[in-house]
Amino acid sequence: MEFTFLGTSAGTPTRARNVTALALSPTGSKPWYLVDCGEGTQHQLLRANHSVMQLRAIFITHIHGDHTFGLPGLLTSASMLGRTEPLDIIAPVQTHRFIAATLENSDSSLSYPVNFIDSEAAEFHWQDDCFAVTTVALSHRVPCRAYVFTERNLERQLRTDKLTADGIEPGPSWGELQRGQDVTLPDGRLLRSEDYTEIQRVARRLIVAGDNDDPTLLTEACDGSHALIHEATYTQDVAERVGPWPQHSSAERVAKFAQKVALPNLVLTHFSSRYQSGSGGSPHINVLAAEALQSFQGQLFLARDFDTYRLEKDLTLRCLSNEKS
Repeated sequence: MEFTFLGTSAGTPTRARNVTALALSPTGSKPWYLVDCGEGTQHQLLRANHSVMQLRAIFITHIHGDHTFGLPGLLTSASMLGRTEPLDIIAPVQTHRFIAATLENSDSSLSYPVNFIDSEAAEFHWQDDCFAVTTVALSHRVPCRAYVFTERNLERQLRTDKLTADGIEPGPSWGELQRGQDVTLPDGRLLRSEDYTEIQRVARRLIVAGDNDDPTLLTEACDGSHALIHEATYTQDVAERVGPWPQHSSAERVAKFAQKVALPNLVLTHFSSRYQSGSGGSPHINVLAAEALQSFQGQLFLARDFDTYRLEKDLTLRCLSNEKS
């Protein structure tokens, strides 16, 4: 499971950071998924290893512009490039109206079907061959969701001892069973894949949170999850000066929560433009890391635009960009 940050700034872009978007994909698989789509996302994709032609679904956490203003351009560009495959857009209903109005008022149309799915529907659940997705309601000025991605269709190991003991000779049926398919033999026997295979690892689970001032809302979802991507717009002292109205989290608040629920991997993003990334800039982005590390003892990352991470099958999280630099 891999994910690449296409934007890590809060509210407005900076020279080093675009506004929010995240590309998620199963490792080694072409289909990919987009979480949020701030202005300029399609331009960011030109520098990433993802094509709108293989985009499977878009998940929008909430309606604010720094998470949605890139949608009309991305969708119409996909149409101009000749996309014909249907696209699921999981989002608040206002997003559907926003896209429809933009297309209508710009003499634009799409060459492919779009399936709008209400992310705020009761007992929301979405899945395909790669992921099962659920949501968690968060605390923000407008309704906002976290998306929980759980891996599906894990590779199966054949129980060759049982197959041999039951007199089932090696052949095509073994391959079908390993692919999770039940098999009916010529003699009429039904072989169930679950009886002759086993899954030897845990399904990877990733939480991608939207804007949120109360990380404790994710407590239940974090049980059994292996990584959390969460905003840390401010340090705690700035958050206290700004007051409750923006409804964002500080690095300290998220870190304390992650430590309490024993989360192994925490990736912070959605940083206020006040924090500088270049050498000598002040206040520097590293103050957020320093604040978080005072409370969190797991593996901590501060996301940068175009950083790619891989959640391995052994549940460790690696920043591939750091390994290349």
